[in-house]
Amino acid sequence: MIDEHILKNEEKAVFDLRSLYRKYGYLPYKMSKFEEYEYYIRNKDFLVSDRIITFNDTNGRLLALKPDVTLSIVKNGEDQPGCKQKVCYSENVYRLSENTRQYKERMQAGLECIGDIDLYDIYEVVSLAARSLALISGDFVLQISHLGVLSEVLDRVCGDPQFQQEAVRYLAGKNAHDLRRLCQAHRMAPEKAELLSRFISVHGKRDRVLEQLEPICGGEALTELRELSALLDRLPESDRILFDFSVVNNRNYYNGIVFKGFLSGICGGVLAGGQYDKLMRKLDRKAGAIGFALYLDLLEQLPAPKHDYDVDVLLLYGPETDRAAVAAETDRLIAEGKTVSAQRSIPAKLRYRELVRLGKERSPC
Repeated sequence: MIDEHILKNEEKAVFDLRSLYRKYGYLPYKMSKFEEYEYYIRNKDFLVSDRIITFNDTNGRLLALKPDVTLSIVKNGEDQPGCKQKVCYSENVYRLSENTRQYKERMQAGLECIGDIDLYDIYEVVSLAARSLALISGDFVLQISHLGVLSEVLDRVCGDPQFQQEAVRYLAGKNAHDLRRLCQAHRMAPEKAELLSRFISVHGKRDRVLEQLEPICGGEALTELRELSALLDRLPESDRILFDFSVVNNRNYYNGIVFKGFLSGICGGVLAGGQYDKLMRKLDRKAGAIGFALYLDLLEQLPAPKHDYDVDVLLLYGPETDRAAVAAETDRLIAEGKTVSAQRSIPAKLRYRELVRLGKERSPC
């Protein structure tokens, strides 16, 4: 039995998340710390950064310390028509830090559902993302977007790829001012510019967002969003799951539902995921896929649980006390469920609930 009081936030999260994912049939997946460097270079656009730590194997092959988990899982899997591969993991990845510009070992946990996925699988993965955040803190938000809706709106406004690329950047930053400027630079019709201005302001509670989307777009993507929202209404965390189309991810690899999670007290997102069928096609896989990663190293920013005492019992013994008596008394107290610090004198900063002095007669005094 593990004492949760001795675990760090990220360590406790690993056990809780693994237990949660196992209940839904996601089997633990273990992978090597490194892959061939060429594999990552071929798919560098999918990575957060193309700066990768490399080294030469004994046979001369150039290997890389793993900068991503999803690519490794996809590479080592195989298509099984009619079936789904459900895996979960807790792994370290090695990436360049955006803040320090130095390489950093990052701990992450997550899951992948690969195969003939349908609406239920999308719901299950999104719901597990919400439950993952809730396990860590009740004060969280999960933001969901649909790249199909985004693409439909952009195609209605302007089909120029350069325009769409810039527009996506402004949508991701909710930068309405520069989005209007972009529309003016492309001499866009006022009604189309107005449509984009309305779209950038659409975010928040799911039912309200769906109402706002009705006059802006339609089709399969909106239908899927509506059906997913109805399923999410079942969850206790439903009111913390919002629609927000500033979540865009990489449209060269992702499609459909994408999402991002936030915890109060932590700057930036701690969870990211979505459907990545386009990545599967680029890697010659026919299956669909959806998954997410939770960046556990960021949990260090959360305040650690505070305890009133460092130990339950400070056990003091003298120079003439029989050491076997010290060992026996320590074992007895621990068997009662107490934590014990055996000392010759009282440490200056040790906080203890109870003081027990062990005399020469081998009994507490």
